[in-house]
Parts: sequence; C-alpha cells; structure tokens
Amino acid sequence: MAATNNAQFTYQATRISTATKEQLLLITYDIGIKACRTAENAMVSKEGKTPDYDLANREVIRAQEVIRELMVTLNKERGGEMADKLMQLYEYMYQLLLDANMKKEPENVRTVRGMLEELKQTWENALMQLLQKYQEEHPEDKDLQNAMAEIEGKKPEAKAAPSPSYTAPSAAKNAKAGTFTLAG
Repeated sequence: MAATNNAQFTYQATRISTATKEQLLLITYDIGIKACRTAENAMVSKEGKTPDYDLANREVIRAQEVIRELMVTLNKERGGEMADKLMQLYEYMYQLLLDANMKKEPENVRTVRGMLEELKQTWENALMQLLQKYQEEHPEDKDLQNAMAEIEGKKPEAKAAPSPSYTAPSAAKNAKAGTFTLAG
C-alpha cells in the first residue's frame, strides 16, 4: 500500500511540476471538486452509518483552500471586469462552504461543486478552442496533432522525428500565451 501511495504522490508531483498555468488551473478545480464530493458524501448518512463530520470538515476546509488559491491567483489588472466577477463568484462560493461546514448540510457543498465543475468545463472548452486554432494555423505540428488525438480519444499518428528547434510544450504555451489572463 505504501508503494502505491508513493507512486501516486510521485505521479502527482511530476504532473504539477510540469504543468502549464492553464493545466494548474484545471488541476486546482479538480482538487476542489473532489473535496466537495467527498464532503457531500461524508455529510450524508448511508446504509445505517452516521455521517462522518470530521471527514466532511477536513474536505470542506480543503475546498475552501482551493477557493482561496483561485482568488489569490486571479490577475485583476489583466483580467479586468471578468476577473472582478470571478472574484465575486469565488467569495460567494467560499461563504457557501463556510455555511455548509457550520450547518453540516451538504446542499451548499453540492452547489459549490456544481459551480466548480461548470467553471472547469468552461476553461477546458476555451483551452480546446485555442489548441484547435493553433493546430489549424500549424498543420505541420505532428506532436500537437498527436496530443489532440489523444485528448479526443483517437489513435495518435506515428511519432515524427523531433525538430531540433521545436518542443511541443513551449509551442502549446505560446499558442495560449496572453489569452488566459485571469490565472497567475
């Protein structure tokens, strides 16, 4: 069991350390969504078991930490009005989590989870649109085509020999640079 946990930790650490700002945003949403889901389940009695309010408390606090992180990483100067609106939404979500933890009712947690899922989906869609646009503008980019095929569940083409002047992650970052101004 310890070896499995160590492997999972190593995988997560690598995933985070190599992620772009946009990927980190999606990972952060995932953490918040998972924390909310766990807290919801812990607050509900199932099959004769009493609710686990200690677990619910820990997971609501984790979700609150995610919301605080999202608030801190907003770039209000570059994001303008949209960043202001997101800040208001994050403040509302944070308050819902505070209330949910005090009242031990899962409904507010469920509401926050739904909002986080919707925001994550919005960012994923925006990223996909950017990547598709970049792909259209750079049809020679086989690495990106393979990455897109993987994302879409298709079989990637045979790998082309890498060009010495090109690396896929930096090209993908360049395609997105300046577009997502609300995070980081």
